[in-house]
Amino acid sequence: MIKQIASLGLAAALSLAAAGLSRAEDAHETPKPPEQKWSFSGPFGTFDRAQLQRGFQVYREVCSNCHSLSIPFRTLAEPGGPEFTQAQVKALAAEYKVKDGPNDAGEMFERPALPSDKIPYAFDNPQAAAAAIGAYPPPMRVLAKARTYERGFPLFLWDIVTQYQEQGQDYIYAILNGYEEPPAGVTIDPGLNYNKYMPGHKIAMAKPLSDDQVTYADGSPQTVDQYARDVVSFLSWAADPTLEERKRIGLRVMIFLGVFFVLLLYVKKKLWSEYDARVGIPAH
Repeated sequence: MIKQIASLGLAAALSLAAAGLSRAEDAHETPKPPEQKWSFSGPFGTFDRAQLQRGFQVYREVCSNCHSLSIPFRTLAEPGGPEFTQAQVKALAAEYKVKDGPNDAGEMFERPALPSDKIPYAFDNPQAAAAAIGAYPPPMRVLAKARTYERGFPLFLWDIVTQYQEQGQDYIYAILNGYEEPPAGVTIDPGLNYNKYMPGHKIAMAKPLSDDQVTYADGSPQTVDQYARDVVSFLSWAADPTLEERKRIGLRVMIFLGVFFVLLLYVKKKLWSEYDARVGIPAH
């Protein structure tokens, strides 16, 4: 009996050790994206206008070769976003050609884009992009909201206190900076690339960014790290263009609730003190 118990205990210990080793290997193989600092994080965060404009430049010159954005040019001039001038938006739109029609002859034709047109990208539709590059490129409109990862215990509890909501941004930033040569003994299938932050470490998208790839006019560093930060910030705005207004409204609501709470305490104290006086209860 004792030998059986010992055998069971040893088997359980080995099982736990193997599970722990497996978790350790998984953690080693797929590290969690490092938490980054973003200007728009937290209850008082706002977008950096210059960064949003640089991020749009990175999207336009790099990401739009595969990924759609599905927002009209005019949103680039709206408050809370990159805030290009109306003249800049009109000039930018005019650089593109879009299909329109049919005309009087029943034919489609091309014309210069207008601010009301959606920002074009290299392909007519996602299916054409998938056929051309061999993989489906996800649209970038809500990519910063759609991508996430599990923070685990106890971080998810701490996130409630700090109002951390930038899992998607940290994930995209990590992916853009996570391209490496495969470790020894790891084989990557043809057409795929190794990325240490990608689940499974295999990603169809080739490394999109490299140093000095995009020329910034404002003198910002022309590095992969800076490009990634700028385009992630731009994608954050694209996914949540009313973020700043939403936070302003939330702050006003919290101030109102605070004042309302104080007034309720005062009214409660006043009413009950008068009641206590009528029934003869001595004041405390």
